[in-house]
Amino acid sequence: MGSRDADIDFAFTHPTTARAIVDALTAVGWSVEDPAGGVTHMINGADDMYEWYAGAPADIDEVLVRLDAPGNLPYTVAINIYHPDAGTGGIFMLMPGRKKVLFSPSIDRRRIPAAPEFTDLAWYLRALVPALVTTGLEGYEAKEIKY
Repeated sequence: MGSRDADIDFAFTHPTTARAIVDALTAVGWSVEDPAGGVTHMINGADDMYEWYAGAPADIDEVLVRLDAPGNLPYTVAINIYHPDAGTGGIFMLMPGRKKVLFSPSIDRRRIPAAPEFTDLAWYLRALVPALVTTGLEGYEAKEIKY
């Protein structure tokens, strides 16, 4: 049967930050609080281990400072984001250099009603792109692949 991976690769004109992405998306209804009530984030440090952390929504400023710290610029960092009204969300991974950001719709993924095996990437694009344009979005590539 295989599995499916869907993601959107965003390209920015200049390096971006986790704070810029979170601020732009929370302004249009997204939240850093996931369905379990926490703030989940990741830092892939010098040991190349993807360390995931859970924090409280009240600690978001501290989380964003940690993700955007100069010492973490050479590493991939990530934060989960969720749209409570739509009941879906995913992971934003900021790659080293911060001009490339990957989004994976991994929290209660929206499916295309007439083709439920596929992710409704158009919905995610409509929900994300207008907000990300304000942070220097240059382009994107959306894809879904069956393995």
